[in-house]
Amino acid sequence: MKPDLVSAGKGMLLEPHHPELARDFTVHYLPMKPEEHAAFLKPIADKVRFLQTTGTYGANAALMDLLPKLEIIATVSVGVDTIDLAHAKKRGIRVTNTPDVLNDCVADLAIGLMIGAARHLAHSDRYVREGKWLKGAMPIMTRVSRKRLGIVGLGKIGKAIAKRATGFDMTIAYHGRTEQKDVPYRFYADLAELAANVDFMVIVTPGGAATKGLVNEKVIRALGPKGILVNVSRGSVVDQAALVRALKEGALGGAGLDVFEAEPKVPEELFAMENVLLTPHVGSATTETRLDMGNLAIANLRAHLAGKPLLTPVV
Repeated sequence: MKPDLVSAGKGMLLEPHHPELARDFTVHYLPMKPEEHAAFLKPIADKVRFLQTTGTYGANAALMDLLPKLEIIATVSVGVDTIDLAHAKKRGIRVTNTPDVLNDCVADLAIGLMIGAARHLAHSDRYVREGKWLKGAMPIMTRVSRKRLGIVGLGKIGKAIAKRATGFDMTIAYHGRTEQKDVPYRFYADLAELAANVDFMVIVTPGGAATKGLVNEKVIRALGPKGILVNVSRGSVVDQAALVRALKEGALGGAGLDVFEAEPKVPEELFAMENVLLTPHVGSATTETRLDMGNLAIANLRAHLAGKPLLTPVV
C-alpha cells in the first residue's frame, strides 16, 4: 500500500504535480479552514508520515500534533517562516523547502516592480484606458538606469537582482547580517544609512521573527521623498503602517509591493496612490518556476520515502 500524505494549501501545486504525488502516495487534501483539520485528520492521523504544504499555509504546532506519526514536511516555497521549525525539530520532523529554483522569477519581478513604480506603469495603463490621453499627456516620471540601488538581503535572489541591475548601469550597495568580501558592492551595516544613500531599495530578506519590522519608519523616511521601496520578501519585514503614512505624506516617493502584512488583505489607502504598484504575492508565479518548485518538493518526499538524503533540508 502507498504511504499516506496530507497536502495542505491550495494553488502552489500545478495540475501535473497531482498525478506525480499520487504515483507514490495516497494523497489527502487538507481543508483550508483550521477548524476543520481535527475532524478531517482523525481517521488517518495514525497513518500519515508525510505532509506537503506551502509558504503561505505553513504548518504550525497544532497541525503537526494532529499527526503523531509525521516524519517530514515539504514546503513548496523558499520561506519557512510559517512553519514552526522549533516544534518540528523537537518532534524530530524533517523540513525541506524549494530554494534556488525561483531565484530568476523573483528577481525579474523585483526589477519589474522597480521600473513599474518609477514609471507609473499601472497609472499609465489606466490613463490610456480611461481616455485621459485624449485630453493631454501624462506627467513625466523617474528614470531607473544609472540610479543607485540598495539591496536588503544579498542572498542568491539578491545577487540575481544585482546582476540584472548592472545591465541598467546602476550603482549597487547592500545591507545584510554580515559583510560579504567576495562581492563588488558597497556594504552598509546601518540600514537607515543605506536608505539615505540610494534611489531604490529592494527588500529580499527572509521573513520571520529575526526580520520583523526591519524596515522601520526611520529607514523608510531615510529613503526619502524621491526614493522608491520595492518589497518581494515578506510583508512582515516592512512596518506597513509607517510605509502607508510616509506615502500619504509624500515622505516616500513610491513603492512596488508584492507582499503585505496580512495577505490577502491590503491597506485600502494604497489603492488610490498612483505612485504605488501592487501585485498579489506572485514572485514565483510562473508556470516554469511553479513546476520546478513542486517537482523539488516531491523529490524531497520521494527521497525520504526511499531512505535517501534529502535534497534541500532545512531541519
